Amino acid sequence: MGQVRIPRYLAIAERLRASIGDGRTSEGDLLPSEAELCARYGASRITIRRALETLRDEGLVESRQGLGWIVTRVPVAQSLGRFTTIEQQLRELGRTPERRILSSIIKPATGPIEAVLGGGDVREVRRLNLADQEPFATVTVWIPAHLAERFTVTELERSSFYELLSASGQLLRPLAWAHQVIRAAAIDEHDAAVLNVPAESVGLTVERTTYDTADVAILHSRFVFPASRVFFEVDLVDEVSSIGPSGLRLVT
Repeated sequence: MGQVRIPRYLAIAERLRASIGDGRTSEGDLLPSEAELCARYGASRITIRRALETLRDEGLVESRQGLGWIVTRVPVAQSLGRFTTIEQQLRELGRTPERRILSSIIKPATGPIEAVLGGGDVREVRRLNLADQEPFATVTVWIPAHLAERFTVTELERSSFYELLSASGQLLRPLAWAHQVIRAAAIDEHDAAVLNVPAESVGLTVERTTYDTADVAILHSRFVFPASRVFFEVDLVDEVSSIGPSGLRLVT
């Protein structure tokens, strides 16, 4: 099979996107001029312009007359190697997290949720997560109803389920770890509407199941992120002298 080549402007857009999200760039920073980028990447001005327009369409940069290209949004960085909440990581990055509850219902567990959490009723909470007042994820959480039915919408907007459960005294054992699967997926029209992105645009879907110290599943969450607004990072340790990505599973 021959090597698949992506268009040059998309490759440059990806490198620019990575540089914007490397932790050294802030909103309002000025990017290098188009002439400087041409020299840096050995590309024509047309190619550089297409790369920048790609980032503009993602809401990461904009062109201002007399100034050049300005960073308008820095993607949220999330570490894969820590058992913590999105909100905690945002605060550590100097961002202001916010939750808005979109819906909250009690319903019977069915299908994959029943397989993970067992039978009985669950509370399904759908929310919008924001960073600095800008939407960056929709989150749906399923949790056994007897553990979560007492929590008010105000409490759910103010605190995470991790915090509420730990403080409620309802858990037999502490929350200890989570299993997480990340996939690329098109964003459906319902999530796109609240995230302010086009339907079918590229997104990342994260499925997370959280367990207690006895390995009992306590809650299951699904996160939908626009690909341009978040990236995940992990430190790899050479424990077995392998160059394979940690945790890699091939879908066949």
